[in-house]
Amino acid sequence: MSTAPSALPQEPPAAAAPSTPTPPPSLLRAMFARNTPMLWVPSGYFAMALTYVMLTSVTSIMFKNLGMDNGQAAQYASYLILAYTIKPLFAPFVEMYRTKKFFVLCAQLIVGVGFAGVALAMSLPDYMVIMVFLFGILSLVGATQDIASDGVYVTALDGKTQSLFCGIQSLSWNIGPIVASGGMVYLSGWLHTHYFHHQAGVFGPEWIESWRVIFFIVAGITILTALWHMRVMPDGAKAENAPRSAAEAAFILKDSFVTFFQKRDVWLMVGFAFVFRLSIGLLEKIGPFFMVDPVAQGGLGLSNEMLGLIYGTYGLIAVLVGSLLGGIFVARRGLQNTLFILCCAVNIPNVTFLLMSIYQPDNLMIISAGVAVEKFFYGFGSVGFMIYLMQQLAPGKYTTTHYAFGTGLMGLCMMVTGVVSGHLQQMLGYVHYFWLVMAATIPSFLVTWFAPFHNKE
Repeated sequence: MSTAPSALPQEPPAAAAPSTPTPPPSLLRAMFARNTPMLWVPSGYFAMALTYVMLTSVTSIMFKNLGMDNGQAAQYASYLILAYTIKPLFAPFVEMYRTKKFFVLCAQLIVGVGFAGVALAMSLPDYMVIMVFLFGILSLVGATQDIASDGVYVTALDGKTQSLFCGIQSLSWNIGPIVASGGMVYLSGWLHTHYFHHQAGVFGPEWIESWRVIFFIVAGITILTALWHMRVMPDGAKAENAPRSAAEAAFILKDSFVTFFQKRDVWLMVGFAFVFRLSIGLLEKIGPFFMVDPVAQGGLGLSNEMLGLIYGTYGLIAVLVGSLLGGIFVARRGLQNTLFILCCAVNIPNVTFLLMSIYQPDNLMIISAGVAVEKFFYGFGSVGFMIYLMQQLAPGKYTTTHYAFGTGLMGLCMMVTGVVSGHLQQMLGYVHYFWLVMAATIPSFLVTWFAPFHNKE
């Protein structure tokens, strides 16, 4: 999944369970038990993903629709990643108070009311300033939702049940991007053209009406999810080493930093965590912009409907399939033998966007194939990144916290590259920008080649 797990001291992250064609009998029994985690694990991780993707990805498309240039749209949306990047810094403090369920419910209710507030604010004269401020608050609340939801999963389920539901957890999270980047973006375009009868390719305030409906829908889904979890979600237990005071939480956080930087070859691993997805960070926000920008401006001139269908649905399904096959590939051949191949899989297929920017195809099958190829190999190769963090960077006194540091570095890379990506694209144009994306793969190859392996797989 895309966000870092909560920083629960000295608790190892759950390893991904291998997928099988038929669920084992123990999983079937667990699914149909009286108080089965199936009542809250799928809905909990779907809610996490819906909030994250709406804030950090879908908002960039909305900003673009409302008339922002590529630089501003990518920059503002990328800033919203910051709260998710730094959540290991405040996770220990969440451990200290009330129950984890309490934080989940509060966060989901606030997110739901907040999205409704965004929809209402869009009717005000200075709606953009208010909306960006609300998004910033919601990103902090969304990060807290992630910490608390992960905490319920880790502490309310024993190790065997965690492993049994790991695949369901991951699948449920990945439904969130399909609904947000696929369904909501598609619906925004359909409402804009077919219900409100505006011209699809013209960006400006006319898009307010359709996006207001979208945010009311997301608000309703989130509030209903909170009410459901109020009934079925367990409280969760305190972590074994949960801090008992703010001073103890601060000490644990300081000690986790000290022990992290005492690891052997830590700077090589830090470089790997930060740079492995450098080219993806440059591509993430600009790819959708390229799809919807007019042909005269170097884009492909797609509608939001086609963007949601191709980029948010076909592309995300390709990521899921690629991730599954990538996990099988690593399991059979080992990470050390495959890590560089996985790096090539993440980076080289970015050339599909360069080719599309040069030839600007208007055939939807060709465009869909180009996006699906890039996304499939991204999913295939990214498995290696997550496994490397689990097996090489995370092990030690604070396993989960150090794993969160690694994913936080990845998030920082995505934020920094996202902030500058739109401005660079405006300076260079799409063709030259995608050449820059290909050049940005070189640091990824270097850090992968020199990535140290000190722990046995």
